[in-house]
Amino acid sequence: MANEETTNTPTLEEQIDEATIGEKLEKKAKKEKRKNKRRIAFEIFLVLIILLLVNLYIVLSIFYKGENFTVTLDSEYGRESGLVIYEDPNNKYTRTFLRSQDIEFFTDISIDWLPEDIDNEGNGSHNGRNYIAYTFYAENMGQDVINYWTTIKIDDVIKDVDDAIRVMIFKNGERVVYAKNNEQTGEPEPETTPFKDEDTVMLDLTENFEVGDIDKWTVVIWLEGDDPECLDNLIGGEIKMHMTLTEEHILQEDETPQDQR
Repeated sequence: MANEETTNTPTLEEQIDEATIGEKLEKKAKKEKRKNKRRIAFEIFLVLIILLLVNLYIVLSIFYKGENFTVTLDSEYGRESGLVIYEDPNNKYTRTFLRSQDIEFFTDISIDWLPEDIDNEGNGSHNGRNYIAYTFYAENMGQDVINYWTTIKIDDVIKDVDDAIRVMIFKNGERVVYAKNNEQTGEPEPETTPFKDEDTVMLDLTENFEVGDIDKWTVVIWLEGDDPECLDNLIGGEIKMHMTLTEEHILQEDETPQDQR
């Protein structure tokens, strides 16, 4: 019996081998565990990156869904207008309706990112990646001196995106930037002129517009990222607006007001 027990007892060398194998198995298990943790962490990181890219795509694609900025000529009393509008001063193809080109997306930028000479970049549409820029001309091709009104109206707003919209107007090189007043303070945003009212961006009167006079207009529209109201709640917002020029006929000495004829 003693001999059998002696025979079944592992030798010191066998015990060392078993301990070594156990350590190796334990190290392998720990290594696999660390590997699984890294794999899970990488998968989570990958999912977060994908979500971030999806959110970024949403921001870039939904602010201005292919809407056009339009300019319309409206003649008071249905008279034959002496006021005309066109895009190219070298080819005066006059129309009563002008339309800017679409842009694919509209995300927030800073006014400092706009080209310094944007007013002279071109005629018609010269949009940038994240802004609308449109240049056209108004001319008196009639026989009388006239006045005309210029206004920009907001047609539709979704998710209060107009809180951070900027509309920059150049008239013969003179610049005015329009924005809604700060919602918290009720004061104008820095270096801006407040919207005329809730639905009207601006209203301008051009007086004594002589025969042959030409006004150059450039309209630039963007979402101002430095506006304190340019927040995540604007994501999904949309805005649509249009510009109208309305001729106001000045009565000559030999004329009688139309409603008195």
